[in-house]
Amino acid sequence: MTDTAENLPKRTFAIIKPDAVRAGNTGNIIQRITDNGFKLRALKMVHMTRPIAEGFYAVHRERPFFNDLVEFMTSGPSVVMALEKDNAVQAWRDLMGPTDSTKAPKGTIRGDFGASVQENATHGSDSAENARIELSYFFNATEFC
Repeated sequence: MTDTAENLPKRTFAIIKPDAVRAGNTGNIIQRITDNGFKLRALKMVHMTRPIAEGFYAVHRERPFFNDLVEFMTSGPSVVMALEKDNAVQAWRDLMGPTDSTKAPKGTIRGDFGASVQENATHGSDSAENARIELSYFFNATEFC
């Protein structure tokens, strides 16, 4: 499948955050993703710099947790991914579970691999529009398979 506008609604953006990478859960999370019918269309490990993290999370710049979030996201490598599946944004959000890992049910990624609101193992786009923005932040068109 080529990277065309009509295919993007089937795609979402995901991050395996530094806490999950540090804990050695990257493989388990990717397995969970593929077991749930997602296709990996792009994947790479990145160690975000402060400017990259600040740019990515710019929408939260005025929130009190912004600096802590940036510090956390620059604390170690993350894995960024383009996932594809029908209704990808909602399907990924369902698989991740609630943002607060302490309230996420077992069987969700955050419920099984997260520890808190911030150290919650994964990030996912909250809309198809944000998925397009976030995908283009980390991937260029030639990196999608």
